[in-house]
Amino acid sequence: QLQAYGGGLVQAGGSLRLSCAASGPPFSSYAMGWFRQNPGKEREFVAAISWTGNTYDADSVKARITISRDNAKNTVYLQMNSLKPEDTAVYYCAARTGSGYVSKASSLYNYWGQGTQVTVAS
Repeated sequence: QLQAYGGGLVQAGGSLRLSCAASGPPFSSYAMGWFRQNPGKEREFVAAISWTGNTYDADSVKARITISRDNAKNTVYLQMNSLKPEDTAVYYCAARTGSGYVSKASSLYNYWGQGTQVTVAS
């Protein structure tokens, strides 16, 4: 089970840190990802982190976001800086329990959190 939180309303140029707490089988062996989605649009890859801490960021957010994980707390984080109105979306965390390696393909992630809304005002 995944629980995402930390979203909210922020002004353009501001920052937010999203968190995703996992419960269940060994979190440390999974790859974890963040995706975002707006109504009527496909789910979009944001970032992923492997079980060893290797990261993979989408080009659209590269240099503005940092994904990290704390295995002792079973939590993955998404630090977002210099936010833009186009970053507005529901952000979902996901676990790839079948592999510890990163991927941007949402179909490879088999557990999903409930989503947290991020709204960036211009």
